[in-house]
Amino acid sequence: MSLSWWRLELPALPELEESLLWKLNALGIPRVAVRHRPEVPEQRTLLAWLPEADWPEAERAQLEQALAPLAATFGLALPPIQWQQQADEDWSLTWKQHWQPDPVGERLLILPAWLELPPEHADRLVIRMDPGSAFGTGSHPTTRLCLEALEALAAERGGGAGPDLGPIRVADLGCGSGILAIAALLQGAATVAAADTDSVAVRATRDNAAESGFQNRLTVVQGSVEALAELLAGEPADLLLCNILAPVIEALSPAFHTVLAPGGVGLLSGLLVDQAPGLQAALAAQGWRAELTAQQSQWGLMTIRSAAPAV
Repeated sequence: MSLSWWRLELPALPELEESLLWKLNALGIPRVAVRHRPEVPEQRTLLAWLPEADWPEAERAQLEQALAPLAATFGLALPPIQWQQQADEDWSLTWKQHWQPDPVGERLLILPAWLELPPEHADRLVIRMDPGSAFGTGSHPTTRLCLEALEALAAERGGGAGPDLGPIRVADLGCGSGILAIAALLQGAATVAAADTDSVAVRATRDNAAESGFQNRLTVVQGSVEALAELLAGEPADLLLCNILAPVIEALSPAFHTVLAPGGVGLLSGLLVDQAPGLQAALAAQGWRAELTAQQSQWGLMTIRSAAPAV
């Protein structure tokens, strides 16, 4: 008997996208995609495929109840969920069709692993990804802010010789899919040490690094900032990447000195613009100069440096 599926469709509000992807994965729903056109990035739809036999009406109603608190955290109501039935033979193709080559900034291109490089993007640096394996697909504003900030930093440091981060050591805290780590390596970084508390993210980062040929220059472990510091072996990095929610950044900030060198730069995203003043104060208390350097919609990116000059 042919298996059939329920296709969940839900408007992916910018505040909720990463949280929804994480929650669905945590609930054992790995077949997800975000439908969007690069030219209209704010119009996105979250899609998920669930086996019909495992998700009768009562179970689907419970799923909606489980997702609703994610929206309440931001003072929002969960948008209406639409359910469509879909036959087994075409769900996987339908899933992959929603992912297209996605240019970011002036130089980067996020390319699903199964697609060929389009000729019109042949001059871009290609981040090859399996978007179905972990969150951090490049479509969310916080990820794009980090990618664009990395590109700007490379342009600043490369100067007349062309964009280049230089042979620096990078730390990626909460690496997700590994997209930021790979972007740093593509732009000249020597090595990346990465960590995530989610085993799915650790595996995805490792796999995506291999897709881009960086398996020997990117090391990833499961854990939080303590595990990352241990991986760095007492030599804090020159650049810290951290795309996680503001309350988590604040909670981890007392340990930032173990992963970011005094003369280094940190790019922190995942925060709402109205959370910036409180986070700046918390970081200042830990000895960091923090500045909101970019924003997209209500999301912001903060750049941090040591408040004291490097020794």
